[in-house]
Amino acid sequence: MATTKKKAVRKARRGERIRQVAAIPFRLDADGNFEVMLVTSRTTKRFIVPKGWPMKGKSGRKAATIEAREEAGVLGKTRKAPAGNYSYWKRLENSFVRVDVVVYLLEVSEELANWQEAKSRQRAWLKPQDAALLIDEPDLSTLMANLATTQPAAPDPA
Repeated sequence: MATTKKKAVRKARRGERIRQVAAIPFRLDADGNFEVMLVTSRTTKRFIVPKGWPMKGKSGRKAATIEAREEAGVLGKTRKAPAGNYSYWKRLENSFVRVDVVVYLLEVSEELANWQEAKSRQRAWLKPQDAALLIDEPDLSTLMANLATTQPAAPDPA
């Protein structure tokens, strides 16, 4: 277990809320339709977005970008402002803890054929409303459904 996760678990056991960061990879398909990428979790194979623990010395945005590369094998530009947040119950060895997740949009410029977690995850491009139906976490599902109606505008200025 990574040091950051151990710290988070200790905080949770003291009753403190813990946080993670996530990325929602997106692109426009050949017809200009907005699509998002979901990945499967390693253990339960449920559809999720790439997410992980904050990284020492890195902004939430940078950590979300790294998680997207490691878990989904995508590269691109992550938006500066968060797209939203959600909470979920994380399963630990002997308990569950509530985790608050800050979500960033990542405009995909490249999909890697081989990436760090390729053997343990699958990825899928979907319309946001279809992705919302596949996601088990209610708050993330709502965030995804809202993306279907408020698709990202032009990229952040450089």
